[in-house]
Amino acid sequence: MASVRVYTQIEQGQRWLQRYRHCAPLFACVLGFTETGLIPDISAAGVTAGDRQFTAIADAEFLVNGPQPQPAYPLPPLQLGASPVLISRAVVEAQRIPVWVFNAGLPHPPAIPAIELGGAPARCVSSGQAMEPAIVEHLLHQGFLWGEKLAAQASSSYIILGECVVGGTTTALAVLTGLGIPAAGKVNSSHSTCNHAQKWDVVQAGLSRSRSDPAPLAIAAAVGDPMQIVVAGMAIAASRTVGVLLAGGTQMLAVYALLHAIAERYQHSWQPDQIVVGTTRWVADDPTGDTVGLARLVKVPLLATQLSFAESRYPQLQAYERGFVKEGVGAGGCAIAAHLFQDWTQLELLGAIEGLVDRCYQLNNVSSGQVE
Repeated sequence: MASVRVYTQIEQGQRWLQRYRHCAPLFACVLGFTETGLIPDISAAGVTAGDRQFTAIADAEFLVNGPQPQPAYPLPPLQLGASPVLISRAVVEAQRIPVWVFNAGLPHPPAIPAIELGGAPARCVSSGQAMEPAIVEHLLHQGFLWGEKLAAQASSSYIILGECVVGGTTTALAVLTGLGIPAAGKVNSSHSTCNHAQKWDVVQAGLSRSRSDPAPLAIAAAVGDPMQIVVAGMAIAASRTVGVLLAGGTQMLAVYALLHAIAERYQHSWQPDQIVVGTTRWVADDPTGDTVGLARLVKVPLLATQLSFAESRYPQLQAYERGFVKEGVGAGGCAIAAHLFQDWTQLELLGAIEGLVDRCYQLNNVSSGQVE
């Protein structure tokens, strides 16, 4: 399938693609927050720390509602790359993929109906005490519960599990490192050149202040974020009966490593062959990280849509080709689903995304050069 490339565990990844070709998936997007995202320049997903508190809320509103004349939380007018939710929304709207939104722990309530999981925003990774252990256990069980429910809705098909967590690549690095995986220098970010040194300083501070408990739930509590533990639980439970596409790059590789450790340590049944990680080629081919090497270390098939914005008429989309944004809100996974479900070509996918951008311009009557 030329529109999707398998980068690691190639035979297993190709079997997964063949198994779920032309199957209608559902998309679950798990929202969370970590105070790590408030560190200056840690993330490009929001100009200021204040903006970054609302990034996931704005993305979720657009994912569910699409362009609206007066959204409660408009997408930011990003000059260097429009939100990846444009990719996800274009696919789920055109292919009528059901969307479920979960609040694992946000600082403010979302503006659209979301399933509340009873979590809380995580403290900064550098604290070494990101989440209370009781919250982590609660969120894991919520993940198990909803993984079973989602699997029942996706009988004989697969579920796409996406995320929106600003600062989440730093919590991913922290969890991977805590689990003993040498991930330093390998993760991605929304910056065009990954800020590895800044992330590593934050992670080292957090791990040095944590209790050094090697148990995976203890690591998640020390330096993780609420999305990770929820998606880990969902994937473990859902994999028993349906396919699972972990939609993201570094963050979902960390989730896979976490769920693998949880399943092994606490003897939860799961089906590893049912789970793959799916992202964009901007992440998979990012020269300032090593996503492919990281996927080899955690031993999971890494798939990536080969979607290109090189020929886009919008500079905000062309920016992806220069390394900005890259991924988020399940964009890569939704693009993979578009190829799988209805055999969309590059031109069809680009056309749907640009059509959505057109509507944003028309609806908001914004000046050239900004998408809201």
